[in-house]
Amino acid sequence: MKNLLCLLILCFCFSAFRAQQTEVHSVKYEELEKKIQEEGDKLLVVNFWATTCAPCVKELPDFMEVNNKFKDNPKFKMILVSLDRLVDQERVIKFIKNKNLTAEVVLLDDIKRMNTWIPKFEKNWDGNIPVTIFYKNGEKVHFNDGEMSKEDLEKTINNHLK
Repeated sequence: MKNLLCLLILCFCFSAFRAQQTEVHSVKYEELEKKIQEEGDKLLVVNFWATTCAPCVKELPDFMEVNNKFKDNPKFKMILVSLDRLVDQERVIKFIKNKNLTAEVVLLDDIKRMNTWIPKFEKNWDGNIPVTIFYKNGEKVHFNDGEMSKEDLEKTINNHLK
C-alpha cells in the first residue's frame, strides 16, 4: 500500500511539473512593460518571435543553448515573447514542449495596438520579427533587429552582464 501511495504521489508531482512547463500566460503591453521594470538589475533578454516565423524558429535553439548556459546566474533572465494570436495559444504550448524551450514564454495578446507599443520598445523597429531587446535596470541597453547568431547573443550578454 505504501508503494502504491508513493507511486501515486510521484505521478502527481510529475504531472504538476509537466503542467508548469507548458503553461503560457497572455499579457498586454502594459503588463510586459511592468514585468521588464520589475526585473531590476538583472540583464533581461527579451526576444519577440512567433511559431509561424521561420527566422525566429531557426534562432531559438541557439537562444535556448545560451539561456541554459546563463540561467543559473542571478543577474540574468531571458523572456520569449510570442506574438502568436491568443486563439493559437495551444499551438504555442505544443511548440514550447516540442522545442524544449527553457526560457520563460509569454504571449503578447495586444496585436490590435501594435502600432502603439512597437515604437515604445524601439522607435526604429518596423514590426518585423525576430527582434531581441536587452534591458538592465529597466532601461534598454541593446536592440537587435532580425536574427541573432549565438555568438552575437553571447557577446552582447557578456558585455552587459556586469
